[in-house]
Amino acid sequence: MTQPAPTLGEMRASPAAQRSPARVRRRRRAAWRRRGRALLFVGPFLAVNLLVIAGPSVATVFYSFTDWSGLGSPEWVGLDNYEQMVTSPDFWAAAAHNMIWTAIFVTVSIGLGLGGALLLAQITRGAIGLRLVYFVPYTVASVVTASVWQNIYDPTRGIGKLGDLGIPGLEDTAILGTASTALPAVSVINIWAFWGFVLVVCLAALQGVDRSLYEAARLEGASRWQQVRYVSIPGIRPVLVFIVVISVMFSVLVFDYVWITTRGGPAGATEVVGTLLYKEAFERFEAGYAAALGLSMTIVCGFVALFYLLLRRRGWEV
Repeated sequence: MTQPAPTLGEMRASPAAQRSPARVRRRRRAAWRRRGRALLFVGPFLAVNLLVIAGPSVATVFYSFTDWSGLGSPEWVGLDNYEQMVTSPDFWAAAAHNMIWTAIFVTVSIGLGLGGALLLAQITRGAIGLRLVYFVPYTVASVVTASVWQNIYDPTRGIGKLGDLGIPGLEDTAILGTASTALPAVSVINIWAFWGFVLVVCLAALQGVDRSLYEAARLEGASRWQQVRYVSIPGIRPVLVFIVVISVMFSVLVFDYVWITTRGGPAGATEVVGTLLYKEAFERFEAGYAAALGLSMTIVCGFVALFYLLLRRRGWEV
């Protein structure tokens, strides 16, 4: 008895037909067309990225090994800029201020944001409006925010006026003009602008935690604090770690609020690496040395990001 001839569908599905040279060529051409269309859309953005990010980044690495004023031809000096940096008291003082800023900014902003998110998660009516209210400071330009807070800190028309109401210790107090209070005061401005962002992100993460876990905890007799400690925080741990990472990076790169309010003063009390870099590049015309300072900030941020990636690769829930 003769076997019936295979149908066209069976021939297409057979391994031999799938491995035929014509079919392989058609698949390759289709794959190249898909890649070509993708590159057609991605190409302009990739070109802009290379122009405004990759190009200046490579130039910064080169200029960090040169003596350059920002104009004219740079002179190759090797590691002299880095030697000057690690032996400069100004650099280490600015780096210490960055570390103090990081400690204040990370702990306070995340503490306020997480606490606000835990409280706001209990509210059902008007929750969207409250989120918008808390998030608005994050959307305001840093120049506007810093200018408003400069008036708040002003000893004659801001906080200093509270001394006239009988509050001791605030009479004509120049908060931004006193070395012991200037750095914490400027960090408060940044915290005020950032903590709403932390609140909104943490609140979104809290809404993704399984409600049944809270019910099980309540049945076991867990208090509200125990539910937060053993259910809420573990449930949003990856988001919290991510916020810590970006907060540390923001602290390393801080510039705008410090420069607008104090320009690194008084007497260098608020000088951070970002403001020191700006002064070296545009006031002292040491662009090569400024490039070395900028590259050092990039390396620190790179190590922070690398540490985060290593934790994820080792299986940590972050």
